[in-house]
Amino acid sequence: MGQGTPSDPLDSLSDKPLAVRGLTVSYGDKPAVFSLDMTVEPGSMTAIIGPNGAGKSTTLKAVLGIVPRLSGVVSVFGQPLAASRRRIAYVPQRASVDWDFPTRVIDVVLMGLVRELGLLRPVRGHHRQRAFDCLDRVGMRDFADRQIGQLSGGQQQRVFLARALAQGADLYLLDEPFAGVDAATERAIIDVLKGLKAEGRTVVAVHHDLSTVRDYFDHVLMINVHKVAEGPVAEAFTEDNLQRAYGGRLAANLMDQLQLGGH
Repeated sequence: MGQGTPSDPLDSLSDKPLAVRGLTVSYGDKPAVFSLDMTVEPGSMTAIIGPNGAGKSTTLKAVLGIVPRLSGVVSVFGQPLAASRRRIAYVPQRASVDWDFPTRVIDVVLMGLVRELGLLRPVRGHHRQRAFDCLDRVGMRDFADRQIGQLSGGQQQRVFLARALAQGADLYLLDEPFAGVDAATERAIIDVLKGLKAEGRTVVAVHHDLSTVRDYFDHVLMINVHKVAEGPVAEAFTEDNLQRAYGGRLAANLMDQLQLGGH
């Protein structure tokens, strides 16, 4: 398959939740992501992993148009991004959000319904009920009237996941959803994500903790500016690929921690 024709992803990958061909992003003169191809399978949970500065978060942001692409084609369910935004929910890094903004938890979750509500239509009872149901799924219903800035980091992350759930999306893109959260929140989040997968939804998450890749995900994209490996975890999450992505001593330490030889 060529990388240069915009029709490629639309014609031959129309059943894929996300297909990227030839993605290149640069900050100044330095490429953050170079000529990256990726294909996300329907109903899968895919981890994007790689060392610091590898371009993991940049990849998600470029897919969503948050940062500009120098080149590349993005297809979402066989359509350009602009035609498919309603089918995507995005959970950004918690550190990138202004938590001092004075708003309640329930209002944050209702923001997930903005495409359905528009800017001027009133919030009705069934909309609030949907928001409460989403808070229930992440264990945060009792905090509905709390100011978002008063919550712990883990609680804030759960609320942003609830906002994504309110969108009723088919493809969920999450940027480091487990970063800086407590163990209970991590369990709550992975339970929700696995529930989405069981419903046939597709999940893609930037992920740092290699020790949980096998337990949490079924597919992996390993990158270090360019793609190192992609595929089912059993095939792509290997000693050789970790060496290629992380290099020498760091990879050796990671492999010792993971006890790759015992799996």
